[in-house]
Amino acid sequence: MNQKRYNQEFKQTVVELYHSGTSVSQLASEYGVSEVTIYKWIKQHSPIEGTQELTVSDFEAIQKENLRLKQELEIPKKGYDHIREKIDEQELIDLITQESEHHPIQVMCRVLKMPKSTYYQAFHKKPNSYHTANEELLEEIKILHEVSKGRYGAPKIHKQLVQKGYSCSLKRVQRLMKEAGLQSVITKKYRPTTTSGSVEERENVLAQDFTTTTINEKWVADITYIHTLRDGWCYLASIMDLHTKKIVGYKFARKMTTNIVLDALENAVNTQKPGPGLIMHTDLGTQYTSEAYQQQLKKYEMVPSFSRKGCPYDNACIESFHATLKKEEVYRTKYDSFETARIALFQYIEGWYNRQRIHGRIGYMTPDAYEQQCRAAA
Repeated sequence: MNQKRYNQEFKQTVVELYHSGTSVSQLASEYGVSEVTIYKWIKQHSPIEGTQELTVSDFEAIQKENLRLKQELEIPKKGYDHIREKIDEQELIDLITQESEHHPIQVMCRVLKMPKSTYYQAFHKKPNSYHTANEELLEEIKILHEVSKGRYGAPKIHKQLVQKGYSCSLKRVQRLMKEAGLQSVITKKYRPTTTSGSVEERENVLAQDFTTTTINEKWVADITYIHTLRDGWCYLASIMDLHTKKIVGYKFARKMTTNIVLDALENAVNTQKPGPGLIMHTDLGTQYTSEAYQQQLKKYEMVPSFSRKGCPYDNACIESFHATLKKEEVYRTKYDSFETARIALFQYIEGWYNRQRIHGRIGYMTPDAYEQQCRAAA
């Protein structure tokens, strides 16, 4: 198996995450890099001790930590009714039982607003096996839902439960999630786009044939917009391998110039090392039809392919990824600056989408795991 390659931006971002408080072991687990390699990057990319200045991000982190500590100190000062809403009935029953040696149960029930009958009946309830099984299943569902940061709905959670050995139907998972108020991220936004001016039609080699037989056979690329509060609109250029659904190259930049797509292409080539004849499909954007980009495709012996004017279905796969990115990450967050967004996109693409997010089109495997399987079988 070929040694995995990482570009300079990937290394630098991992080092930044380390300095922001993420442990080396966690970084190694999330991004598939050995701890020894990460320590090597830290040594190479870290500033000399005593010369590092606090950045805007450092001050924001300090302010956030101060706010958290202040809130923790204020908790005992808040009214009990506020705290009461945060705990469930069983926790309250356990508290009363625990304190019964020091205070009369009748008084505690009155102060804690729990009927005495409810307290005493709790010791005579005998939950049936189905109820117990549902409670255990719901706990596992909550864990899977939390790990996905709320991005997984019932179908993907059901698939993971089955993989873990649980015997349950999709409808049962849907019902338990509904009762617990759990659902996948459903925030969606739609911004219609229009094409103005004359656009030259070019050959569509892909022709909506998204089928593949191996990795690095067909790639698709596109650019999307990401808004930040300080730096305004920024841009993400992404490249997907249609065989594994993996994002093999990307670049986030403040301006939508030809350089952004050239950098994304370089990152993909350096990581994947594709052979000649790979089909690279894009839309008719000026960045992709530029002479500089076409020359790079010739250099790497790639076959250019272009969507028809006004036909988004020709590039549906990469547009679907960007829609998923927006729904699961971007629309849930307000990015303060370009740097804040850059780190968040790195974590989503490298730490979540490629390495942890299961994909139905590749047998509910992650793109990275599916690529490794393909390379091992080659």
